[in-house]
Amino acid sequence: MTEAVDAPDRPRVILGVGGGIAAYKACEVLRRLTESGHAVRVVPTEGALEFVGAATFEALSGQPVQTGVFEDVPSVPHVKLGQTADLVVVAPATANLIAKAAGGLADDLLTNTLLTARCPVLLVPAMHTEMWEHPATQANVALLRSRGVIVAEPASGRLTGKDTGKGRLPEPAEIVELARLLLARPDALPRDLEGAHVAVSAGGTREPLDPVRFLGNRSSGRQGFALARVAAQRGARVTLVAAHTADLVAPAGVDVVRVGSALELRDAMHSVAAAADVIVMAAAVADFRPLDLVQHKIKKTDRDPDPVALTRNPDILAELVAARRPGQVVVGFAAETGDGETSVIEYGRAKLKRKGCDWLVVNAVGDGRAFEVEDNAGWLLSADGAETPIPHGSKAQLASALWDAVAPTVDR
Repeated sequence: MTEAVDAPDRPRVILGVGGGIAAYKACEVLRRLTESGHAVRVVPTEGALEFVGAATFEALSGQPVQTGVFEDVPSVPHVKLGQTADLVVVAPATANLIAKAAGGLADDLLTNTLLTARCPVLLVPAMHTEMWEHPATQANVALLRSRGVIVAEPASGRLTGKDTGKGRLPEPAEIVELARLLLARPDALPRDLEGAHVAVSAGGTREPLDPVRFLGNRSSGRQGFALARVAAQRGARVTLVAAHTADLVAPAGVDVVRVGSALELRDAMHSVAAAADVIVMAAAVADFRPLDLVQHKIKKTDRDPDPVALTRNPDILAELVAARRPGQVVVGFAAETGDGETSVIEYGRAKLKRKGCDWLVVNAVGDGRAFEVEDNAGWLLSADGAETPIPHGSKAQLASALWDAVAPTVDR
């Protein structure tokens, strides 16, 4: 019998699936993991198979599916799966499954695997709001977290039937991003931001020229969303002010404020920053905007077009630094290109000094770097003169590196 745990050249992931309606989303999680090169063994509960059949999981994973400990006994799967996995992800993790894990029960293959796992374990809850908020569930979550289990924050939105609220399973892409982060850095999601309110800006502003056209930039918003997502999973209360973000789905556990132009982003950030402990300006704010907004579409004619008069947008980061209260941490981002005389890092040092923020993340852009891509790299500069290279990796990894540095300095 071929098992995912026997694939030493690929990250070995156990995907546990609990018995909730959100079990159908596990198929997309599975597909994304296998297509990105992970060896995945699905371990569902009996309840999960009421929603998605074993044949579906077997076809997508190329691995056998079983729920009990008395199948394939010679290979001792109830011990071997947990012992040899690089990561265990349970999505959805129902209230019942969370309770079993907290109590150390082991009455099927998945709960046995949770007891034998010595790798990171990520539980992704999905249940009705009342079940998530019940004191028993919250106590179980707190107990699991105290033992080092990563219990993700659920999303808010449509639940079973007509109900809406907190308890929705995060989108598969977000679950996979968290899984890949933990595979790269098992210690990436400590609960070290609990009690902190974090304000993050993301995306590129669009400055309207007429009802059809705008001045913009290539920012996708992925880095800002990753910063918000990781902060929320590390326990922070997060408000994300999002400009144009390429239709990205709001991170689970994050409040999102949508804006368009630089002036709208400025107003939103000042409003949110007033009560925030940490401000992160990751948005790509246009330096200039058209002086006048034409109320009709500018028509193409035979004559040369009139020049577009521009005016400078406010320096939002500098304003936030000037307005910060004692103990408030301000982080800026700098997308830079070097030239023949000055390097990217030198431009970054000058910007940090000019802006007066506590930290500055410097990214080299161009040639497929930083903008519109999945990965990132750069340097983290501190006002005290420290400079930390951030190696190439996912934007979630860069986010975790930033929060590693910032979290100990937050005054809560």
